[in-house]
Amino acid sequence: MILYAENVDPEAFKQQALQWASGFEVSGCLDSGNFGDKYSKFNTVIAAGVQTELKCNAGNAFNSLAAFREQNAEWLFGFLTYDLKNEIENLSSANSDHLQFPDLYFFAPQHLILIGAEGIEIISAEAEKILEQIERQHTANKRNIPHVEIKSRFNKGEYIDTIKTIQQHIVRGDIYETNFCQEFYVDGAFIDPLSVFRYLNEISPAPFSCFFKFHDQYIISASPERFMAKRGDQLISQPIKGTARRSTDVIEDEQLKNGLKNHPKEQQENVMIVDLVRNDLTKSAVPGTVKVEELFGIYSFEQVHQMISTVSCIKDETISDVEAIRNTFPMGSMTGAPKVSAMQLMEKYERTKRGVYSGAVGYFDPDGDFDFNVVIRTILYNAANQYLSFQVGSAITHNADPEKEYEECLLKAKAILQVLGQQ
Repeated sequence: MILYAENVDPEAFKQQALQWASGFEVSGCLDSGNFGDKYSKFNTVIAAGVQTELKCNAGNAFNSLAAFREQNAEWLFGFLTYDLKNEIENLSSANSDHLQFPDLYFFAPQHLILIGAEGIEIISAEAEKILEQIERQHTANKRNIPHVEIKSRFNKGEYIDTIKTIQQHIVRGDIYETNFCQEFYVDGAFIDPLSVFRYLNEISPAPFSCFFKFHDQYIISASPERFMAKRGDQLISQPIKGTARRSTDVIEDEQLKNGLKNHPKEQQENVMIVDLVRNDLTKSAVPGTVKVEELFGIYSFEQVHQMISTVSCIKDETISDVEAIRNTFPMGSMTGAPKVSAMQLMEKYERTKRGVYSGAVGYFDPDGDFDFNVVIRTILYNAANQYLSFQVGSAITHNADPEKEYEECLLKAKAILQVLGQQ
């Protein structure tokens, strides 16, 4: 292990390290985009190469992960797909899946690079050799914009009609709120995943961005949302519900921001999910410790304003970290209320298996902490069959305007569409 901090441009080094790591069959990068909050532990972490790994599908995945974590108490990186819900509840997934990610994958890396305010740390048996390899990397500044034909599983009319049907379930009392998602996809896509990641995070920096390479499969994310983190004995979840566009006009932008903060429908969506998250956290919490740290917080990103709430608790020490994750998975912001009923209905009305989308990517560290994002604002790519996919969704309530919900989906996809040469 060495600490390398002299005469280094952290951003340039990060890009060189990313280039170097992408040459491995398995690698991952978690990047805060320099947003940083009181729960963040680093600006960027890059993991490359596999010492040992766990790959499994729903059935006994969480128990397998718990055992894998016990055997590997250092750094672990990986992803949990949305369809692990089928292990947690009596649910199934029968929609089409052209990406073919495993339901769960984690690896202990051979090499680890931490980039933070105090410098750059390389953790590896070959640290000096790796430093030399990274410094020899040449990174291209040129944007490599792919030329692709994007298709959709729903046309606008179909999407709006489906929302109206879902609202009939709300009228009947089957659910109160749900997150309804649609897929945009490309057949025969040929992209440079790392170049796409760099461009996406240039135009849409986000606190929970990630680049994950699993052989021929890629997760290219500019996620603004934390699913859950553990810091010491505390669990923290930060659901997003509520979105407004940005404006280049300062006065209008502030009006949009204030409009989001005070919008009854957005507050209604947010508080429903906060209640759901509070309920999920009670399964892992010391009784009486679940609390809302912040309600209806407004945070501004390059493309959108978001309404974010923060819910925390003290973790019951008899509950393992993996069990605590299982108790809150999938995250409330991507499901609905009641949670199981919403997931059942979305399997019926959505046309694509979610897979990694609305799952989570993150890490466990040697301190006993962990941090996972929510996989949204994300491109998923299978280079073997040249299939590219991104999904977007919006919260459907009784008062939702279907036309506006469709527009919100396109707003959330704006940066991805630009990266793919569509805007």
